[in-house]
Amino acid sequence: MDLFGLAGRSALVTGGNGGIGLAVARGLQRAGAQVAVMGRDPDKNAAAADVLGEHALVLEGDVTDEAAVDQATASVVSALGGLHILVNNAGGFRGGPLTQLSVSNWRAVLDSHLTGAFLCTKHAVPHLVAAGGGKVVNIASVYSHYGTPDFADYGAAKAGLLGLTRSLAVELAPDNIQVNALALGWYETDLTRGMPGDLIEQIRRKTPAGRWGELDDVVGPAVFLSSRASDFVTGVALAVDGGYLVSDRFSPQPCGPG
Repeated sequence: MDLFGLAGRSALVTGGNGGIGLAVARGLQRAGAQVAVMGRDPDKNAAAADVLGEHALVLEGDVTDEAAVDQATASVVSALGGLHILVNNAGGFRGGPLTQLSVSNWRAVLDSHLTGAFLCTKHAVPHLVAAGGGKVVNIASVYSHYGTPDFADYGAAKAGLLGLTRSLAVELAPDNIQVNALALGWYETDLTRGMPGDLIEQIRRKTPAGRWGELDDVVGPAVFLSSRASDFVTGVALAVDGGYLVSDRFSPQPCGPG
């Protein structure tokens, strides 16, 4: 048995049209899965289609729109012959001091990360059950655990995602569905690009690996949690952060580039 191979399986990656989501989609594809991605931006969707090739399915839709989510999961089953893996990656951030954080921005961030994961899982589960079981991988964060000054919206959404992961892991276990999370550290993406240089260096020094994460660092853990190798793993948050979560101090000297 090829424990890590995904041949014969189909995956849907939300927010899979760029950054971490696209890296995960490509990784699942390289492991043998048929891949569909869902995103809101038509230009990014077109670019993702070029990267993933003609056999991939690229869907335009918003994970906070239940009708769109229902249609997306049905489209994956129709086009790819089933659904076995769901990666809940879509989400954004607004941030700002608490007293300046609007209710609309608060709701937008919680909806994109948490409500989106809830809706996508809700509509994926009947298809996973029909396939005899499957995998749900939620993209969480080290800030599911840490406090986030000026980002209460993001921190609350990511912490909530771990609660959702644990609850659904228990609820869906009888259906042979494993639900896990990846708690990602610091990666250069659209959300982090342009941060001040001193903060970038501070994060490097707090990370025992001595560097920021690269997009391919997420691929192996995502494939593991999507494969037969993780059939007895459920309800966990696997940190993919170079040791950031377990470090209690900065490295003695600034780390070099990379």
